[in-house]
Amino acid sequence: MPKLKHYDNTGTARFVTFSCYKKRPLLIDERAKEILISEIQKAREKYCFKIIGYVIMPNHVHLVLIPPYGMKLGTVIGEIKSRMARVYFAEKSEMVLTNRIFWQKRCYDHNCRSPKAVVEKIEYCHKNPIRAALAKDQGEYRWSSYDWYRGERNVPLEIDRFEC
Repeated sequence: MPKLKHYDNTGTARFVTFSCYKKRPLLIDERAKEILISEIQKAREKYCFKIIGYVIMPNHVHLVLIPPYGMKLGTVIGEIKSRMARVYFAEKSEMVLTNRIFWQKRCYDHNCRSPKAVVEKIEYCHKNPIRAALAKDQGEYRWSSYDWYRGERNVPLEIDRFEC
């Protein structure tokens, strides 16, 4: 497979998608989501990127983030995925696991070239659980940034300030 090109250092927000191996719904496990959130937070602290939107779906993840200059997006997302899978499988070691692959190898990203595009991607994240029939209302789905934007602060992942 050809290597995907990431256009880093554009100064724009990035809409990132990464998927579970073979699109399996591995993220229906609450503990898997908790570990993922923890690893995203650790990477945020290490690499100083801002998170302005997200959704964790059963078989994929969307992040809207603002990377600092010099951050290699593919490398950072790869680290998040690798660390999350290691922790998850270490906790599941008592189980017989036939397949220890959690994630697809790549991630896909889109540079948001305007504030309007950023808002559209955040809204896309928030509407994803409704489109997938996981919730009837955006506020019913815990694993997105929607509640943060409604003023709730007891959320899985805090959102950084974004001004258009």
